[in-house]
Amino acid sequence: MNIAIIGGGIVGSTTAFYLSQDDSVTVTLYDEPTGQASSAAAGIISPWLSQRRNKNWYHLAKTGAAFYPTLIKDLGLPFASEVYKQTGTLLYKNTPELLDKLTHIATERKVEAPEIGELAVLSPAEIHRLIPLLNNEQSGLLVSGGARVDGAALVRTLKEAIGNKHGNYYQTEVTSLKKQNDLWQITTTDGCVQFDKVILTVGAWLPELLTPLGYTVDVRGQKGQLVELDIATETDQWPVVMPHGEADIIPFDNGKILIGATHENDLGYDLTSDPTKINELVQSVMTIAPTISSFKQTSTRIGTRAYTSDFLPFFGPVPNDNSILVASGLGSSGLTTGPIIGKSLADLCLERETTINIQHYACDNYIKMKDVF
Repeated sequence: MNIAIIGGGIVGSTTAFYLSQDDSVTVTLYDEPTGQASSAAAGIISPWLSQRRNKNWYHLAKTGAAFYPTLIKDLGLPFASEVYKQTGTLLYKNTPELLDKLTHIATERKVEAPEIGELAVLSPAEIHRLIPLLNNEQSGLLVSGGARVDGAALVRTLKEAIGNKHGNYYQTEVTSLKKQNDLWQITTTDGCVQFDKVILTVGAWLPELLTPLGYTVDVRGQKGQLVELDIATETDQWPVVMPHGEADIIPFDNGKILIGATHENDLGYDLTSDPTKINELVQSVMTIAPTISSFKQTSTRIGTRAYTSDFLPFFGPVPNDNSILVASGLGSSGLTTGPIIGKSLADLCLERETTINIQHYACDNYIKMKDVF
């Protein structure tokens, strides 16, 4: 079976990786990475204490976090690397009462999600010893099972692994997609190729491919910006920090930290850096890291996320055609939910049982056939 995947972010690359491991499949991944959310993102794998009320979202995110060790093992990576590292997550709340409530929620959820790990409420002095950059009067909850992911490094690793098996990767733009004689015809600048099945994992660009096929799609784009700083100190073992507010602090190795990300609607696919927004990110974490504005900003990362009207991802076959599968709407939790969605898409193509109940994320709620008069 020949399968094409259009879109090489975290979902598409994971799907291609798992399909390429099967001898019955030849998979071809097409990707034009400009604006790709996955490669711009630095992920915090710590969904267990989210305040989102949607149970289907939480189940997907929880399952996605639990899947990461399997993905890392399947890729043949060490458990601690530039791609993925379980360093823990430090969470703040506005008041001691809210922090107590958060700790109680974590204790309850640990029963069904033991990957949360150990829980500890740290005093301001203990936090400062753990992360010297942080210096304030608030306690925080340390969750040992939290991890950080470098989206660009993970996507790159997945693509490299595809070529080692039954897969091909082309960095090129798909200019046309149409079905002809029960086969999918994909046209790029290099020519035209036919496939038995096609999987669309292009995030916020999904309407551009499905609209010409007669569908409407409930997906919108959202701009996200992160800023990278060099703080010239040892950061390898620092946990991810989630203050109350929009911005998080994501430490990587060798003194590199990222602050982000913004959530900017109605900007289309704008990928220009906005110094005002970047400054707001840095200013927002100064309540816990007063000296952070003094460090050198080395770069910015910008991508376009995909959101649905109810903020829930969807994936699977489109209405009325099982030969075309899609995934979109992952929003800011893409690096947490993306790999398990990609694995599920691969399992669907291979007619295997999926880990999660895909009916909770069916495309029918977000993709409709256009009315024909």
